[in-house]
Amino acid sequence: MPRILIISLILLTYIPVSAQDHVRIRLFTGHDSGSAVFSVVEGKYELDLFNNDPVGITAGDIIIITFFNDRLVVKTRNRPGITCDSLFISGKTDNDLFSLRIEGVRHYYSGNLNCYRDMGTSLFINTCEIESYIAGVISAEGGPGKHIDYLKTQAVIARTYMYKYFEKHILDGYNLCDDTHCQAFNGISDDTVIINAAEKTRGQVILGPDSTLIIAAFHSNCGGETAQAEDVWLTSQPYLKRVTDPFCTASRNARWQQKMSLEEWTGYLKKMGYDEETGDASLLNFSQKTRQKEYKTGNFSLPLRQIRTDLNLRSTFFSLSVEGDSVILKGRGYGHGVGLCQEGAMGMAMKGFDYKQIINFYYTGVVIADIKEAVVEEE
Repeated sequence: MPRILIISLILLTYIPVSAQDHVRIRLFTGHDSGSAVFSVVEGKYELDLFNNDPVGITAGDIIIITFFNDRLVVKTRNRPGITCDSLFISGKTDNDLFSLRIEGVRHYYSGNLNCYRDMGTSLFINTCEIESYIAGVISAEGGPGKHIDYLKTQAVIARTYMYKYFEKHILDGYNLCDDTHCQAFNGISDDTVIINAAEKTRGQVILGPDSTLIIAAFHSNCGGETAQAEDVWLTSQPYLKRVTDPFCTASRNARWQQKMSLEEWTGYLKKMGYDEETGDASLLNFSQKTRQKEYKTGNFSLPLRQIRTDLNLRSTFFSLSVEGDSVILKGRGYGHGVGLCQEGAMGMAMKGFDYKQIINFYYTGVVIADIKEAVVEEE
């Protein structure tokens, strides 16, 4: 049977998400360099160009991949360059590791690598074991040096996101990208605590009241109070409700301040439709003791999420006061404020709360269960 027909049959075979043990990740999303360098770090790989016999490559060997006229030019040691449409590099042992360097940035990965051009763009697709991917996401999103229960929390959140959006890029030929558009992933982690956090929570996800995977939203710091989903994204979720959080208020991102001229602030308001004549500038003052949806002055109102975006503020949780010719914004928190507060979760872990208690504190009425127990959502 021709190779292209075999590939087509594989793509048409449906495998339930809960039965998956590997994930396909697009690497270096947003980079479209003219070249890349693949290096074997450990194990043994096999290079298949689909139009020649496979080439064995071992530790220390490199493959230089460049692009010319929308095709790949592949050069290996002691071999002439070969032009092809795609390549597949597969690991042949249980401990295969490789590095990929693009535009001076080098990351390390496990599993296999597929490379091809699509509509003028270079695609590098890494197929790796799910828990290895989860550990990499924890490292990128949560960082090393954290308490094990915080890292377990991030593992369950990352796994929930992965399974919920497993087919996000399926029409593009992969599952997820490595950018924040999906989840940050800079390759495998060699941190034993992070790897252990992923392994100890293997298969665990967060389910809502209807047993479907939740939207596992998180942010850096809530400033002492998380936001309801409907106040930020317009749609409500029963598990993304306002939570008073005393665990993050002493953290580094708990408070911020920004100053601008009164002329600049009133100019912005007029641009957004404010047309009231204000003789007393103090009428522009605004206070948030608890989170609100809109900035209000007189009969004028403006969504806080709009102000945050336009002025590049750390959060929507701020109060405003006019002081002379200046406007002082005193804010709390960092991020959209919905779901889990990372710095609050770190504080909880340090105080002895385990990852299940942390998750249940920030997500209302959820259940931590194995992915096999999740109900598939109707399309």
